[in-house]
Amino acid sequence: MPARIIDGKLLAKQIRDDLAQKIKAMVNAGNQQPGLAVVLVGDNPASQLYVSMKQKACAEVGIYSEEHRLPASISQEELLAVIERLNKDPKIHGILVQLPLPEGFDEQVVINHIKPEKDVDGFHPINIGKLQTGQKTFVPCTPAGVMKMLDSIGIDLTGKKAVVVGRSNIVGKPVAQLLLQRNATVTICHSKTNNLAEECRQADVLVVAVGHPELVKADWVKPGAVVIDVGISKVGSKTVGDVAFDEVKEVAGWLTPVPGGVGPMTIAMLLTNTVAAAN
Repeated sequence: MPARIIDGKLLAKQIRDDLAQKIKAMVNAGNQQPGLAVVLVGDNPASQLYVSMKQKACAEVGIYSEEHRLPASISQEELLAVIERLNKDPKIHGILVQLPLPEGFDEQVVINHIKPEKDVDGFHPINIGKLQTGQKTFVPCTPAGVMKMLDSIGIDLTGKKAVVVGRSNIVGKPVAQLLLQRNATVTICHSKTNNLAEECRQADVLVVAVGHPELVKADWVKPGAVVIDVGISKVGSKTVGDVAFDEVKEVAGWLTPVPGGVGPMTIAMLLTNTVAAAN
């Protein structure tokens, strides 16, 4: 029996609809409209696409949004000055600097300059530290979306074997921490892992976030496993994930598609974090 599909587009729409109602109620009660500032440096086409999608999503739910497009020739000091202005702007509750930054910028210095209470990406060291110690904080958007998808299928993660392929600060490490907080037994794998396929085969829940097109094949997946594909790549004219969808769907119990899986959830969780920042 083919895997059941976890529809990220549908789930994200439900979250956006709920947020729109929440924002409307906030404003009607005399509270300030949530505000998000997106900072884009340079002209990376993928980054431009992501920023336009975020702007559109803000408009849909009623979040005030600003877009600050800066040339790649701007100095780091000038970028930090823009962030400082946004840190002080009472209309802005969330600040997102679109990554990756052009060559020559120190991304960590830039992230560190965002006030932790406006860091809706969840990348500031203070927010990362709070996540690691189980405190309430902004959870990075993609890992938060992954957890919402798991919640949507009603899986109890207690005692489950979870394998995360990828160790980035943006996805791999935080999603592993979130799974651990739900009492899963977590293994983090990466490019230097020996017998990667064998590690994946042990997983009741497999989260793949490496950016390697169709890395995970059917014989890497435990029958009935939940497979969350975070990767997205272009192969010719086709958009694919890190999981070979057509063959893995014959083995997995649940599977996320690419596109239409984790991607829409990431934006939905950015909106969720922005609304939380305004409260």
